[in-house]
Amino acid sequence: MLGALAFVLPVVLIFVTALKPDREILEFGSLLPKHWTTVNFREVLGNSEEIPIVRWLFNSLFIASSVTVLVLTIDSLAAYGLSRLELPGKKYIFAIIVATMMVPGQILLVPVYLILNGLHWLDTPLALIIPAGANAFGVFLLHQFFKGIPKDLEEAAALDGCSRLGIYWRVILPLSWPALATLGILTFIGAWNDFLGPMVFLDSVDRYTLPVGIALFQTSYATEYGLTLSASVICTLPVIVVFLLFQRQIVKGISVSGLKE
Repeated sequence: MLGALAFVLPVVLIFVTALKPDREILEFGSLLPKHWTTVNFREVLGNSEEIPIVRWLFNSLFIASSVTVLVLTIDSLAAYGLSRLELPGKKYIFAIIVATMMVPGQILLVPVYLILNGLHWLDTPLALIIPAGANAFGVFLLHQFFKGIPKDLEEAAALDGCSRLGIYWRVILPLSWPALATLGILTFIGAWNDFLGPMVFLDSVDRYTLPVGIALFQTSYATEYGLTLSASVICTLPVIVVFLLFQRQIVKGISVSGLKE
């Protein structure tokens, strides 16, 4: 309970402080507001010309959803091939893929930027969707889960005339719902909260995602604390809702994946 409180308390403070006027935020007197107000939310949501937060929200939703669909598709196909098919050198290929998890993402920023510049994808959603469309963690998670599915089911499907792709679609994926849900939720949350990628690859304000848009409230000379916190609440709410809806799948997927040989 103490550990849960330590993680939840900062999020609660963001919600509560966003309902304070600017004077109470700067002159901290109590955790709860003395004068409850929604002026910060009204200014963020009602000033679309200077603060296009609805546009940023749509950009974040579109990019996070596209990355999630792409990761689930590519990672599941790669994991199926490496775990169920007789491919030459698949153990070495899998080891190389897993080894890339030890490479910090910041190291790849410059080469990825040069590639995107050559493709003329900078300042477009493709700059954030395509490079994030597959990851080693997803391949590892699904690979370990697929190996735990009995091969008798595949053999029975093959006897009934099911192709390799049909076995993948009709047998493997339906049995892998917990692992797929876990990977999908973690990927969505990671893409939603990504700050470094949009900051480096995007230039137009109307194409920003929520994390980068919120950073605009902080300048070298002043910080709009009320606007920053209210925008942070709007950015945090979708992630909290997704987690609350799928928390059982997350716990089940992690508990049954990654430990099977």
